Amino acid sequence: MASKELKLKKIGDIRVRFAPSPTGLLHIGSARTALFNYLFAKKNKGGFVLRIEDTDLERSKPEFEKSIIEGLKWLGIEWTEGPDIGGSYGPYRQSERTKSYEKYLKQLLEKEKAYYCFCTEEELEAKRQEQMSRGVAPKYDGKCSSLSPEDVKKNLQEKKRCVIRLKVPIKKIKFQDLIRGEVEFDAALMGDFVIAKSFKNPLFYLAGVIDDYEMKISHVIRGEDHISNTPKQILIQEALGFPLLIYGHIPLILAPDRSKLSKRHGAVSVMDYKKAGYLPEALVNFLAFLGWNPGGEREIFSLSSLAKEFSIENVQKSGAIFNQKRLDFLNGFYIRQRSIEKLTELCLPYLIDEKLIVPINNKTKIAKNYNILETGEKISFESLKKIIGLYQARIKKLSEIIECVDFFFKKELNYQKDLLKWQNMTEQEIVSAVNELEKILSGIKETNWDVKNLQNVLLLEAEKLPNRGYLLWPLRALLSGKKSSAGPFEIAEILGREKVLQRIKEAKKLLV
Repeated sequence: MASKELKLKKIGDIRVRFAPSPTGLLHIGSARTALFNYLFAKKNKGGFVLRIEDTDLERSKPEFEKSIIEGLKWLGIEWTEGPDIGGSYGPYRQSERTKSYEKYLKQLLEKEKAYYCFCTEEELEAKRQEQMSRGVAPKYDGKCSSLSPEDVKKNLQEKKRCVIRLKVPIKKIKFQDLIRGEVEFDAALMGDFVIAKSFKNPLFYLAGVIDDYEMKISHVIRGEDHISNTPKQILIQEALGFPLLIYGHIPLILAPDRSKLSKRHGAVSVMDYKKAGYLPEALVNFLAFLGWNPGGEREIFSLSSLAKEFSIENVQKSGAIFNQKRLDFLNGFYIRQRSIEKLTELCLPYLIDEKLIVPINNKTKIAKNYNILETGEKISFESLKKIIGLYQARIKKLSEIIECVDFFFKKELNYQKDLLKWQNMTEQEIVSAVNELEKILSGIKETNWDVKNLQNVLLLEAEKLPNRGYLLWPLRALLSGKKSSAGPFEIAEILGREKVLQRIKEAKKLLV
């Protein structure tokens, strides 16, 4: 039976789905697939269904489903129907849809579109080896398709292990891919393939086809690694008399050397990116450009602007290269766009997890005051804003804030005395510079301790030297204990007069 042509009466009839298996975390490739489906649905005012394909009962875990949902929500990808919000065509977990699969499997068997196969693994392997020895592509030879009803009944009564196979006609299967154009497969090379291990255990091909039909899915947009599944699903649609869906297979994400993307290239879970300090806007912007380009020079898009601009026709056929530097650039851009208030809120969990600070009387989401754990001093949220603000333009991800600002929360710094050396300074010149700093800064009163005055006083003295780095570099180094940091005047203002003078004393001890 040929498939009926899918009829779309109006633009809102478009319905897509993202159907992850909860056998692992949500990774970059899956997140991009979800994003493209979401954008396609938004652009066409259609529905976007989240369906959990948990038929693999041994590997499917509730915690993975939870992580997938959390990852999508963090990215801002919202669905119109799903396991958490329901909808008109649920349930939205395959484990809850076994009655539907059983109904259609029985229909296929009754109409002799499918049959029971009782061949053992040993028999199937022997056939594979024999076919390969003749240089023939291995496929099932259809042995059990000719079993009589009596033999089938007898085998079932004896509870012989079996699977259910689809009868595959010898024909060419053609479909028009939204991205790749016309695609053709020869069904004669497939053989009769397995569609279920039992009535309650359908395989991916069958369950997906039935779910798509019952959920009124119109378009299937997925990775090109699924393209070989499409002819099998078309054959199942034809056998069941379902409408043929519209397919689009997006390119795979590749490493910079065009090899398969692996963990070392960035193939980690979406929530790992969140933990590392990437912002959802940056990751969404980055994912959108992995295989898609709107044309023109614009590169920064919000999720809402992506939905307006997205076009499936502009998705490329070739593999999309994962560029870590590009992701870091985008994340740095979005970090700089954050208000200092919001950025500080985002950085707080890193400071707390690193045990630099702890909130005081935290009854609200963001406390007004914190204790510095190492010194016992109190620090306000406003002071934290000043500290974070020094590095807003420097960090590319939120987690980098620890390496940048930890010296603000330490009682003593641990660094080598060579760090105090500017260019070719001798040790005696370093000692002289530190003594001079102590003299100058001791003379500035607490009431005048601000960036402007510190800068005026120190620059005036530094300009008297052959190179002002002779004075300012040791100051920066002894205040931060780092080779690279924010400006010494800004750091000195935040640390305060007493702590700055104390760090000068510590530097003098190091030089003895």
